Amino acid sequence: MTAFTIYAFILGAVLGSFFNVVGLRVPKGESIISPPSHCPNCGRRLTAGDLIPVVSYFFLRGKCRSCQSKISFIYPFIELLTAGLFAFAYMYSGLNETLIVIWALISLLMIIFVTDIRYRIIPDKLLIFFALLFLVIRLFIPFRPWLDSLLGAGIGFGTLLLIAVISRGNMGGGDIKLFAVLGFVLGVKGVLLAFFFSCLYGSVIGTSALLVGKIKRGQPIPFGPYIVFGTLTSYFYGETLWHWYLQLF
Repeated sequence: MTAFTIYAFILGAVLGSFFNVVGLRVPKGESIISPPSHCPNCGRRLTAGDLIPVVSYFFLRGKCRSCQSKISFIYPFIELLTAGLFAFAYMYSGLNETLIVIWALISLLMIIFVTDIRYRIIPDKLLIFFALLFLVIRLFIPFRPWLDSLLGAGIGFGTLLLIAVISRGNMGGGDIKLFAVLGFVLGVKGVLLAFFFSCLYGSVIGTSALLVGKIKRGQPIPFGPYIVFGTLTSYFYGETLWHWYLQLF
């Protein structure tokens, strides 16, 4: 493991802590700066020792230092997941311009994971910010041909919109707009693969949860987490899986 891999892991953990704040506050229209991090139950302001990514959660045994109320496991989960993905992205692409694109994509996905799990929404503010961010990045880093990005955005948006119309609203508006942003980053083939894997993960996990009684038939479940892992699969392994599929025929 190189020094930069360790750096990427630590950076991901720190940013993952920030992504938790963004994901929990933005949907409620709250500032991500003020008030400072605090216990949602007793209001106690958290100290530096309470805010060490991942470590603090286990050191405090998942409870507030003051009121002993439980701390949601989503905090260390997102911190650790972001850390692992940032490090993996570096090992995947190396230290080059592409790494900026991958880290930006991971950042979007991690925040979406939090907002959809907690509130079952994907805020427009978040999508607009990242759409503009990717557009600015593309002006300096040609991570994909313009035509492929624009077609990918259109196909991502159109595919989800068509499903929403056919299913009469079973596909959320946030998901539709999210796939437009993802299509811009992934291109036509990538966004179609991301959608395929998202549906595959959703079907397998949803059916399994239904069989073991974790959810009830007809109960709505957030699609965002499946989009997150479907997109990551498409980005990192899409080409390999696509060529493997073609070889079968």
